[in-house]
Amino acid sequence: MNEKIRQKLKTLTTRPGVYVMKDKNGEIIYIGKAKNLKNRVSQYFRSSPKPSKVQAMVDHIDDFEYFIAVSELDALGLESNLIHKHQPFYNILLKDGKAFPYIKINMKDDFPRLEVVRKVKKKDGERYFGPYFAGIDPREILKTINYAFKVRTCTQKIDGKAKRECLNYSLGLCLAPCTARVSKEEYAEEIKKVVRFLSGNDDEIEKVLQEKMQIAVDLENFERAIELREALKMVSKLKNRIVANLPKDVNKDVFAFHTDGLSGVVTNIVVRGGKILGVANYVQNDAELEESETLFNFICQYYSNCLVPNEIIVSHDIDGELLAQFLGKNVKVISNPHGVNLTLLKMAKENAEEHLHKHLEKEKLEYNQGLGAIKQLQEKVGLKALPHRMECYDISHISGTNKVASMVVFIDGQPAKSQYRKFKIKTVEGNNDFASLKEALTRRLARLQAQNGESFKDKPDLLVIDGGKGQLSSCYEILQEFGMADKIEMISLAKRIEEVFTTKSNIPVILRIGSAELRVLQRIRDEAHRFAITFHRQLRGKSQTHSQLEEINGLGKVKIDALLQAFGTTEEIKKASIEELLLVKGINEGLAHKIKQYFESNN
Repeated sequence: MNEKIRQKLKTLTTRPGVYVMKDKNGEIIYIGKAKNLKNRVSQYFRSSPKPSKVQAMVDHIDDFEYFIAVSELDALGLESNLIHKHQPFYNILLKDGKAFPYIKINMKDDFPRLEVVRKVKKKDGERYFGPYFAGIDPREILKTINYAFKVRTCTQKIDGKAKRECLNYSLGLCLAPCTARVSKEEYAEEIKKVVRFLSGNDDEIEKVLQEKMQIAVDLENFERAIELREALKMVSKLKNRIVANLPKDVNKDVFAFHTDGLSGVVTNIVVRGGKILGVANYVQNDAELEESETLFNFICQYYSNCLVPNEIIVSHDIDGELLAQFLGKNVKVISNPHGVNLTLLKMAKENAEEHLHKHLEKEKLEYNQGLGAIKQLQEKVGLKALPHRMECYDISHISGTNKVASMVVFIDGQPAKSQYRKFKIKTVEGNNDFASLKEALTRRLARLQAQNGESFKDKPDLLVIDGGKGQLSSCYEILQEFGMADKIEMISLAKRIEEVFTTKSNIPVILRIGSAELRVLQRIRDEAHRFAITFHRQLRGKSQTHSQLEEINGLGKVKIDALLQAFGTTEEIKKASIEELLLVKGINEGLAHKIKQYFESNN
């Protein structure tokens, strides 16, 4: 704790409010709320042991600010807005793009339509069913509903004046209110059946689908029978998710939080219409002092774009009254469940523990393959600095034609594919990999030095050359010419026995076969090779296409490019009619006939 923080702690108020933690650069790293600002903020700086994730955040605090609120509820609202605005690193951050889909019906419409939405904007008359995830596709549910009840999914304005029905009516998937083939009352009865199904009653739709499937079989319309059989499978999939001893009209969410002190997982089980619609796991690194507060914060964010059910079952004792006020709904929060609710909570807890274990195993693997590997590489090869950004180059060609070079980038030992770059070799004649590699490297370093363009502005920490001592020496000369030998390190990996050569010694470093440090070098080398070959094949294919079309008298580069732009490939040009060829800019009737004759004679 620095002196600035010490003095601020003395003047803190005991009123409710929001506190904002900042690092030495003034960046906001955490935002929290408190019923008593003085007590809560002081807790972060007391010497008592704190969870590892909290301590990690505290170690980065250089200053803090606070805002007084009228009540804890107001503080909660302000905290939510500030987190959404600043996206602090140590807060729970649920992205809107991760919202699960719902099925929406606007019951106020004369002829309501069904649609799949991800944004819940509840207005008077709108009903939402879901969320759907974990193997349940709402589009498949809509298709199943159409087979059984024939309600509309189109966006057409319904005024009864449409001249003819759409294809769905012909297929028996819609009652065609657009042409007034069904009354409001008849359509409303179909919508009631849909609502009953989406609310958990499967018996009616199952009976209708079975009857229709039998009729299709009797009429030997086997294609329709198969479609109806698939629809029945969707109903069966939903029935398999029924929770025993739970009424069909029950909607509830279950939240369980499990942590090892550093990382944590919140598991959410969604129960709608007496069925488990899905189980989702969210990894959390929230720096709250208490686990119950982490869960509380998660639930507040979760319902920013989700419908609130009647019941919420939680693994920790949270302030249910405050949560209900914040959510704006009279929701029942249960932290000491019994019976079927206890069974659901146990399931959520087991999922959270299992997912955290898998997450930690994955993190360990990623560390070993990435940052851990390059730390080992630094030590074994004797690099001056940790190579956060590694670049590797490779050359590809066939007998010196269509020569290309690839530049592959790894950040902290992992591929950064958006930063890969490729070069056409312009100055090298014939089959000369040394010279081609030198050209690619020269062009890359020149752009770095000139800070020419976003693609090459970042300085590599380590350049990896595919080859032995000769290739390394040749490329190192280029580094020296640009005056960057002291800023960028360079090594090479020779394929014969995977020797690593450095610029400091003629004696290669032999890394243990299968070691993480050797594997990261092999991965970047192999990735550069793959990327170069892919680019070379693209060029060669384009070159072959051009050379074939160049044999046709009267076709130059501009007209060939126009043909390829219009048709995509030589095969498509070959299939084109005279009339289609004439639509291409620059192709007259004489040329069109020549193109057709060429391909017919070379068939």
